[in-house]
Amino acid sequence: MKKLLVSLLFLGICLITKGQSPVSLSSSEILLRLKKLNVLGSVLYIAAHPDDENTRLLAYLANERLYRTGYLSLTRGDGGQNLIGDEQGIELGLIRTQELLAARRIDGAEQFFSRAYDFGFSKRTEEALEKWNRELILSDVVWVIRKFQPDVIITRFPEDSRAGHGHHSASAVLAHEAFVAAADPNRFPDQLKKGVEPWQAKRILWNTFNFGSANTQSDDQFKINVGGYNSLLGKGYGEIAAESRSQHKSQGFGVAAQRGEAWEYFVPVAGAAPEKDLMDGVDNSWGRTTASFGVSDRLQIPERIERLITAFSFEHPEKSVDDLVKLYQVISGSNELSPYWKTQKLRELQVLIQACSGLFFEATTDVPYVTGGDAFTVNVSLINRNGLPVSGKIIYPWEHLISNAVPGNRQLNYSEKISVPADMPLSQPYWLKKGLNGAHYEVDDQRLIGMPENPPAFEITMAITIDNQEFLFYVPVRYKYTDPVQGEVHQPLSVVPALSLTELPKHIFTRLNNQPVSPVKLNVTAFSSALQKVKTQYFQYEYKGKNLIKNPVLTDNTLTLGKNDRVSYPLETEAILGKTQGNRLRFLADQHTSNRESSQKFAVRRIEYAHIPAITYFYQDEVKVIREEIVTAGKNIGYVAGAGDKVPEALQEMGYTLTFLNQQDIADGNLDGFDAIVMGVRAYNVNSWLDNVYEKLMNYVKQGGNLVVQYNTVGFSGLRSNKIGPFPFDITRGRVTDENAAVHFLQPQDPVLNWPNKITSSDFDGWIQERGIYFAANFDNKYKSILSMKDPGEGAQQGSLIVGNYGKGRFIYTGLVFFRQLPAGIGGAYRLFANLVANPNLQKTNGRTR
Repeated sequence: MKKLLVSLLFLGICLITKGQSPVSLSSSEILLRLKKLNVLGSVLYIAAHPDDENTRLLAYLANERLYRTGYLSLTRGDGGQNLIGDEQGIELGLIRTQELLAARRIDGAEQFFSRAYDFGFSKRTEEALEKWNRELILSDVVWVIRKFQPDVIITRFPEDSRAGHGHHSASAVLAHEAFVAAADPNRFPDQLKKGVEPWQAKRILWNTFNFGSANTQSDDQFKINVGGYNSLLGKGYGEIAAESRSQHKSQGFGVAAQRGEAWEYFVPVAGAAPEKDLMDGVDNSWGRTTASFGVSDRLQIPERIERLITAFSFEHPEKSVDDLVKLYQVISGSNELSPYWKTQKLRELQVLIQACSGLFFEATTDVPYVTGGDAFTVNVSLINRNGLPVSGKIIYPWEHLISNAVPGNRQLNYSEKISVPADMPLSQPYWLKKGLNGAHYEVDDQRLIGMPENPPAFEITMAITIDNQEFLFYVPVRYKYTDPVQGEVHQPLSVVPALSLTELPKHIFTRLNNQPVSPVKLNVTAFSSALQKVKTQYFQYEYKGKNLIKNPVLTDNTLTLGKNDRVSYPLETEAILGKTQGNRLRFLADQHTSNRESSQKFAVRRIEYAHIPAITYFYQDEVKVIREEIVTAGKNIGYVAGAGDKVPEALQEMGYTLTFLNQQDIADGNLDGFDAIVMGVRAYNVNSWLDNVYEKLMNYVKQGGNLVVQYNTVGFSGLRSNKIGPFPFDITRGRVTDENAAVHFLQPQDPVLNWPNKITSSDFDGWIQERGIYFAANFDNKYKSILSMKDPGEGAQQGSLIVGNYGKGRFIYTGLVFFRQLPAGIGGAYRLFANLVANPNLQKTNGRTR
């Protein structure tokens, strides 16, 4: 419990940048925080996804009005698309979590999450509430409200269809219900045993919007101008908002800065409606926090703060330290102030005391990961840059006196080893430890709910004494290194398993072109220096009803590995598969170290992008066994990469020779050798140069080529090229979100449904998340619509797959989500995609390459 609480406190004491590097506050930022000491108000913004939040409003509330400001995103954005890589699902959710935290470090708000999983686009509020488990996610929203204690709650969306997405409207419904439930001690009473109390916000408002064609604003709504300029920060709130929003790089949401007047509009949902100010009827002064009348006056807290502001020296902020410490002692010594605001203001004061003192400290190591049973060296540095009388010592995990009188502007260093307990928990993101249960994450520890990420794996507790007042600072241990391009980099230190087990390929086919089953290679990486020997086992799994049955099939590989050793060896896959009819293979290793034996089943995955900290998580790798009969035609495929997908790997697994094509390859090369050219997802959203090779691609089709274009988006990150097919068609926001929607064949005799695989309705069984997105519409009559499908209660859509013959060749546009189905190992999707890339001209030449 203590470790969790101090980790939460740490978020307010040590500032972290995008690479986890500690930073210092400038004098102007210190003055802004001094002003914030006299403001006791809070606002919580609630919506459904990362990037739903109004960053301009958040920046204004946090930096102009100086309220404690938070954003509760119900999901982590797991079900979206990815513009910068091929991560999907929980991996995309991990990326978008860090992008939100990067945004909050810029706009000054705090970040929270519920346990809801983004299961993809939803057209109905009730669908989202049902899949999420309405009462469970409502309890999460209530918990965050009771902990954060907002005076005002603001939703991004309305509770009806104007929200444009079932998740959006559901977030508004839950926010409204939680506004009432958080104040009711009979709702979720177990939470009250965990340190929170019922909380009644003054009001809940809907922040109306004008998204072009969707304008919900009107002049009779309550409105505030949030377009001001903050001279202490040197930026307007539109500029801060643009920088914040541009952290959503995986969604392609980089935006230009806006300057000048900007109005935000609000509609009352519940509670007292505002008349003149957002905080009408709320006391945002120190008067609200006194448990008895006159305490604030007697302690003279507001006056003390005003004197600090008036006397503040930009050139010598250290002159404020003495009065800041005295104010800290006054507030901490009072038993009559409300606990919530007392805690908040003491946290803010400690940050200011450190900043004004010029104190800098860090705890670093030169290894990116550690394992249970190992030991590693931590380097602690302390520098007293402004030269005030300061003493310092380390009190955890060891005791060490740094100095009774820390010298001015001279760095002091201390190094010591930390032994990692053998049973140290892995650095698995807390919401992934038990994983998903339908459309929500299983999290048992109430205290973790709402937190954006795990507390640090290791912390150094430092006791710093200033003006006879001791302050405890909880300093996370970071992996520190120097990059020749980025310079000094700080990254999280992760606790990883002793072994990482991965397999290649991820899919094996039992009936692919009547060929023998490809061998699976098991890759074993050792991360521990304590390993002595490793015995690997592998199992076959199959579902019987809803039960996953494990069948051991082979246990006979013993290895000796040292730290960072990697081995790879093939398995007798065909012999394994002959023992049962399982549809997946999983692997297990018995690891023997000097002091214990244990079993390991995880693969270690590290995700790295320059704009966010490195992400490490663990998963149980498996090989999906695809038992459907799959026939391919042709061999050579050209691929134009789009925003990132794993379709190329799927094509290679099916035996195709893949060549990635860029502008020069297409413009200057001979395309006749390609049986098909495939455009990666969103290729026309990210490659403006495709305009320049349009004629070359159309000539390729005309001369007998086969061009397959996967989905592209319209709207915010729209098309970079409108020249796509030989005949005109529009890309729309049409989609079918029901992954089990019936699929009807409109052209049952067309080659895409018959050669080289005979497609039936069963090929659409087992699809995940959705059928398709961004369907074609208004297409020329030279195109044929192949499939029809619909969501419940809607009309049929016929733009998921269109085919047009042009000259001797064929053009295809498809919104079917192959980028989800192929990595998931859906056999029917493989069969259909094999048909799409099979050039019909090969049928006339008995499958020989053109």
